[in-house]
Amino acid sequence: MDTTDPSEIVVGLNAVIVTVTDEEPRVLMVRDGTAAAADALPFGPFDARNDRTLEEGLRSWVAQQTDLDLGYVEQLYTFGNRGRDPREKQDGRRFISVGYLALVRDAAPSGGGIWRNWYEFFPWEDWRDGQPAILDADILPALNRWVESTPDAYLRAVREERLALAFGLESGAWDEEHVLDRFELLYEAGIVGEAARDGGDEADGPGKVMGFDHRRILATGMSRLRGKIKYRPVIFELMPSEFTLFQLQHAAEGLAGLRLHKQNFRRLVERAGLVEETGRVETSLPGRPAKLFRFRRTVLRERPTPAVNLPRGG
Repeated sequence: MDTTDPSEIVVGLNAVIVTVTDEEPRVLMVRDGTAAAADALPFGPFDARNDRTLEEGLRSWVAQQTDLDLGYVEQLYTFGNRGRDPREKQDGRRFISVGYLALVRDAAPSGGGIWRNWYEFFPWEDWRDGQPAILDADILPALNRWVESTPDAYLRAVREERLALAFGLESGAWDEEHVLDRFELLYEAGIVGEAARDGGDEADGPGKVMGFDHRRILATGMSRLRGKIKYRPVIFELMPSEFTLFQLQHAAEGLAGLRLHKQNFRRLVERAGLVEETGRVETSLPGRPAKLFRFRRTVLRERPTPAVNLPRGG
């Protein structure tokens, strides 16, 4: 006899674990365990009996599954939309997931996880070489058709406004922090593969499809991190112990998906007292030897919000 309580709520923990490798932002992926075996974020249960806090539970199973020692960790959001986990249809349980953003320095995970460039899932978010062609070729025409096909005038106006704000259509100013807003629009318009899959059709659309609702969770983590690096020095959690300013700038550009003004970026970082010279130079890179720096951690005690400003380049 099936003794499953259909009202049972299962609490899980999802981790958006980010690193930077060769100036590219990467996120740890596992397989989601379904027949389609899509990429998914690492996830594990919350042990209410043994885990004192949610974060302790997260750190514990991440260490067990991947051997990664998480550095910076912060809670993102609680995800609980009905239908987010296919197991709901099997036994009626409701699956709630608490998402976390975690930063680690470049390392090889064990346990079968693999690092993926996060622009594989969000190709429209990388503006380092100019506006991505996929926007004008596919995404914006599809979104405009979705707006124009809305029969209700008020709803059409709301959608037009959301589209303009998320993609900077009227102002011409792309805001890199609106990753989640853009993904939600693409999902509602039925453009991304998850929308087709959740409707029972074959998954297709821009960017790689992820298992469950994990691309939405990743979008939340990207939005949070892109905003965070502007007012907290969390980027140094992703850097090696010693680095050149060139490497620091390219890490920031990779995370933001933007090209930055070289001289202004370096001037702001140095004037803010965020780094200090080590007295050594990097000689393995092409060109002249470059000075090596380290994060000046005492700045955290000197100012409550030491910023890493992102001055845009051309």
